[in-house]
This record gives sequence, C-alpha cells and structure tokens, in this order.
Amino acid sequence: MQAVTLGPAGTYSHRAASAVADDVEFRESVASIVDAVADGEFRRGVVPIENSIEGSVTESLDSLAEREVSVVGELITPIRHALVAQGESFDAVASHSQALAQCRTYLEENYPDVSLEAVASTARGVERARDDPHVAGIAHPDTAGSDLRVLAEDIQDRSSNATRFLVVAPVEERSEAGGKTSLIVYPNANYPGLLLELLEAFAERDINLSRIESRPSGNRLGDYLFHIDFEAGLYEERAKEAVADVEEIAKNGWVRRLGSYDTRHVLY
Repeated sequence: MQAVTLGPAGTYSHRAASAVADDVEFRESVASIVDAVADGEFRRGVVPIENSIEGSVTESLDSLAEREVSVVGELITPIRHALVAQGESFDAVASHSQALAQCRTYLEENYPDVSLEAVASTARGVERARDDPHVAGIAHPDTAGSDLRVLAEDIQDRSSNATRFLVVAPVEERSEAGGKTSLIVYPNANYPGLLLELLEAFAERDINLSRIESRPSGNRLGDYLFHIDFEAGLYEERAKEAVADVEEIAKNGWVRRLGSYDTRHVLY
C-alpha cells in the first residue's frame, strides 16, 4: 500500500506515515494530501492534526471539512527537535512554523539575534542548512546525516512534546469500529444554547469528548463549524443516539462522520 504525507523525506509526517505503509510519497501541503486521497490517487494519507504544545493544525482541520474522506487511524508520535547546521555560526534558523514555535524559548535564550525562517516542513529546513552555511535547521536529529552537525538535541520547550496524526482514507473505507470517533458538524445556525445542546448530546450518555474546536465556515462572518472527537465507537448504541441528536440539532446544516478508529503510539 502507498501512503502520501508531507515531504520531503525525513519529516515527522514521513516517520509517522512509515508506520502505515512501506511506500511513502510526498506532497507540499496538507490540502494536496487530502485531495490526493479524496480523488483516489492514494489509499492512505497521513496528516498532522494536533501538537501538545502548539495545539491544532488548522490547515488539516479545514482540509478535512472541504473534501469527503474518512479517518481510519490515529498515530501519536513523540517530537524530538534538534538544531542542525554546517557549523556553530549562522544567521538564520529555518524550519516548519510549528517547530519554530515549539522551540521558541530555546531560540530566544541561546540565539536571540538570529532570524527565523518558516518553510514548508522540518525537512525543508534541513535542506536549507545543507545548501547554506549561514542557515541552521530544526528537525529530528537523525536528519543531520553525515554532512551536518547536531549542535543541540531535545530543544523543544517541553519534554512531553508529541504530535497526533490522522490516517485518512477514501470515504468508502469509513468504519464504525474503533475506540474513538471524529465528526465535523456544521449547524448552519446561531442561537443561545446551541453549543450547550451539542455538548449535552454526549454528556447525557456519559461519552467523553477528547476535543471540540470551532473553525470559520467560510460562508459568512461569525458562522462556524465544529470538529468533535469523542471516546466511543459509532458501533455503540450510545454513540449512535448521540450522533442522531447532533444531526437533529444541525438539520439546517450537515454532519460529516469521519469514522471510528483506534490509536497507535509510534516511537522512534
């Protein structure tokens, strides 16, 4: 099986996707990954959805709302950031914007005068460091290879840094089996108590919500949709009842069942 994820080779996404498929291809954006799966070009895509320090990846949330795909798995990986460069002197640090943010304290304390350059991925930052002796990168220490020096390891602001990835698949592979479920809800309404009604559908059935997040619908200012993760499978009667209530609340809009799935921890 082939999987597609953020490239180039060596990204954290690549490492996560390697737990799904031996053959991994790359794209430059989350939107293009979701598009490739929705269009049938790949059976699996791996996209980052949430980091324990920086929170949700909004591009992933928006892409899942825009195209019809399913979620068939969740991967949780620890993030180990290292500073890599050709030498100890450099003028800029290049990496993905999330990686730069996750190492903000280290950079401010040790390199307050260097400029920060956000690139498409951590691996792109390493490429910049290989091409330019005045640029350092932030990425997994293994990406340094033999031509870059690892100047410092585990430079993330918190040792508990981890990223959650979703494994997306064609919509026809959506499953009701699994310990966790993801929904996207667009109520197409705005009135006092709307969010409370959505929450009560789960609370009344003793279903724990592991995440709920609002994103602009794009239709008009002040109009939102909700990404909801809950700890139950769609095969469970209580989950079916809760989702039915949510669908009734959102009858003027829509509810997308991304599917139920299990979680794997990927260590490297």
